[in-house]
Amino acid sequence: GPGPQKGRPARYFEFNEAAGCVLGIDVGMATTTVLAADLKGRALGRSSKRFSKATAGVEERRSTVARAADEALAAAGLSHSAVLAVGTGLATAVDRHGNVVKGRRLWDKFDLGLQTDVWQHHGWPVLLENDAKLAGLAEHWCGAGTGVGDLAVMLAGERIGTGRIEAGRLLHGSSGGAGEVGSLELVDGVGSQDGIAKLARLWGTELLASGAETRTRDLAGPGITRAPARFVFEAAAAGDPGAREILKRIAGRMARVFSLLGTILNPELVVIGGAVAASASVLLPTISAELPRLTETPPRVAVSSLGDAIVATGAVRLALDYVEQNALGPTPAPSAAVRTV
Repeated sequence: GPGPQKGRPARYFEFNEAAGCVLGIDVGMATTTVLAADLKGRALGRSSKRFSKATAGVEERRSTVARAADEALAAAGLSHSAVLAVGTGLATAVDRHGNVVKGRRLWDKFDLGLQTDVWQHHGWPVLLENDAKLAGLAEHWCGAGTGVGDLAVMLAGERIGTGRIEAGRLLHGSSGGAGEVGSLELVDGVGSQDGIAKLARLWGTELLASGAETRTRDLAGPGITRAPARFVFEAAAAGDPGAREILKRIAGRMARVFSLLGTILNPELVVIGGAVAASASVLLPTISAELPRLTETPPRVAVSSLGDAIVATGAVRLALDYVEQNALGPTPAPSAAVRTV
């Protein structure tokens, strides 16, 4: 028969990461964080800025986000013209088309005109998404959820919010509400959407007010009436009984929330994300022990290692997905050899 057939030379493609950059932005209630990243997702520059106060108006919040973006680009040594797309996470509901859902909680605080008023003169594509959903993207891309098809990521700092990935795809629902664990005030043993950091602060502050002898008081100092969450975790780690009881209460409450996720959404894995995640690892044994009692489909539970950059990291992924789909044609990899097939 005929010998081996020669065909077209094989070509190997990759993105030229020097062709531009993306920005990933986390707009929270108190702070904004911006990551500048190359087209392989490697962080090149970062900036975080606090809003002057929680009641800051739209103009001030908008200008603070813009200054943080300028600083992240400067730290990366990049110009505005290098930006190919901007991913943005907002602590409010965003629908599957990337629009802030008017009328939902805090929508007016986050409807900042980033797509129309701030960077329009640069011509940047600005993509909006809910912050917990971007946390889900981040964990699936480069965190504890890598390789896990069915995943829920819970931002559990001040207020519980959840991003849900099913078969590798981010879920939104009809108005951006997929994955949210609403109506927790109706759940026995839960009662609100307060997150881990908020509960630790509230119950730690009650502990101080009770006058009980506690390591939390030593950490807070005399005359201080408010206990930051980190002091409660530190006091518990040092063996303080009052602080340890608080963490036990928080773990029991979170187990009930995770059991709802396990029953309704049935993820394989739930990841606790956000600034509080590193401390929350101490809660895992209690949560994991409680879950089989509360649901027939208990998920595995893990904590994120992405820290307070989790939402901005997911925003980078969102922007990279846009660039890969829309902005760049592939360029031949410099190391590609011409081969016959």
